[in-house]
This record gives sequence, C-alpha cells and structure tokens, in this order.
Amino acid sequence: MIGIFDSGIGGLTVVQALKSMLPEYDMIYFGDTARTPYGSKSAKSVMEYALQDTEFLISKGAKLIVVACNTASSIAMEALTEKFDIPVFEVITPAAEHAVLVSKKLRIGVIGTRATINSGIYEKKILKLNPDAKILSYPCPLLVSLVEEGWIKKPETFMIVKKYLHPLKVRQIDTLIMGCTHYPILKDTIQRKIGKQVKLIDSSITIAENVKNFLKSNPDFDLTMQKNSKICFYVSDITEQFKHTAKSILKTSICLEPVNL
Repeated sequence: MIGIFDSGIGGLTVVQALKSMLPEYDMIYFGDTARTPYGSKSAKSVMEYALQDTEFLISKGAKLIVVACNTASSIAMEALTEKFDIPVFEVITPAAEHAVLVSKKLRIGVIGTRATINSGIYEKKILKLNPDAKILSYPCPLLVSLVEEGWIKKPETFMIVKKYLHPLKVRQIDTLIMGCTHYPILKDTIQRKIGKQVKLIDSSITIAENVKNFLKSNPDFDLTMQKNSKICFYVSDITEQFKHTAKSILKTSICLEPVNL
C-alpha cells in the first residue's frame, strides 16, 4: 500500500496524480487538517508531525511513504529515513530535477510556504544539478489558507496570486516550481498571472512519476504491494469545506475517516 500524507488538502493533488499513473495500487491518505498549515510552524513541530503521520500510515499497512508536503519534505526527510526502514519519497527533488531539465534560460522561480522558502532547499537541489542556474524564490503564505477555504476562483485570490508573482514576472523567469502541493489547485490562475511563456512545474506530477519509476525498477518490492485500486482517506479534522474541495480535486465524493494523533 502507498501511504501519502500532507498538512491538509494539498496532498490530494498527489493522490490524484498517483491514481492516474498507478490506478491499480492501494493507497492510504492522511491529511493533518487539525494542524494545517505546516508552513507556518516551527521546524521542531513539523518534524514531530511528520514522524507521527508516517507512524500512522505504517500502522495502517503502508509499505512506501510519499511526503506530499514541501514543508515536511524540506525539514523532516533525514529524520524519516533514519527512523523508518521503508522507501520514503519527497516532492522537492523530482520537481527540482524536472525544472533544470526543461528550463531553457535556467532562470527558475520557486514559490512555497515561508518554511520551504526559508529552508533554501530548492536552491541547494537546483544548484547541485546545475551551478549556472539562477533561482528566484518567493514565499506565498496566504495561498494554502485560500485553498483550504475553497477560495479557488475568488477575485481576492486572483489579486493575491498576481501580487505574489509580480517580483518573479518582472525578473523574467522562464520556469516556475509550484513548491507546495496546494498550489496545483490554483494552477490555472498561476499560469495566467505568471504568463503562458513560463513553464509550470507541478510537484504532484513529478513525485508520482518518481514513485512509478521506482516500482518499475524494483519488481521484487513491487510484488509486495497490494493492487485492488482501493484508496482510504483519513483526516485529523473533518470539515464540509474539505469534503467539497476534495471532491473537486478527485472528481468524486470520498469517505473521510477521522483520526486523532
């Protein structure tokens, strides 16, 4: 079973991408909606949350973990790989690799939570891949809350996205990493505001491709995975807005089970 966790609803974009690429695989999702967003929390708290989330998924049968949260990926990966003896995937490396691959001018923008941007993790990953790259990073702290509230098409959201992207647009980036799994929910708005000439990197798609390639390259491990096309959804707090937004992402109603970590 593939286990996926995120601070809230954004990780469902990863579930959708995995479901599209690996439709036969069983999955379990945990959204930590009671403690969202992780991007405004301390590194210590994010580390504790990530360990708890992973322990929960493993207790439910997960044999492979996808950290569908850029903040947790930037802070907790070392702790997760040290504590748990199963494959753990993060969203940052695949997105950075794809950005370097497709960027023609190597002028790469990154948007994310304050914690992700302040960590400098994308700069480190990208410069390791290509020292000639120019990286322009910008925190967009309000976007997670807007997505969680379901304000996807509100005029206020359009205005805020435009304001956040302006410093990147005027500096003529040619590639933009959406460094938060909530952001693909605003993909159309982000593309319009940054300009159609800029290539968007969707970390939900790049991580799904990474997991797919791993399973293909490790047939013995793949044989241990359950394949009944079953997906279970757990959250630490159930809200009507979560149900509504989840339905719009996954294109179907889902049954949410509450869990208290």
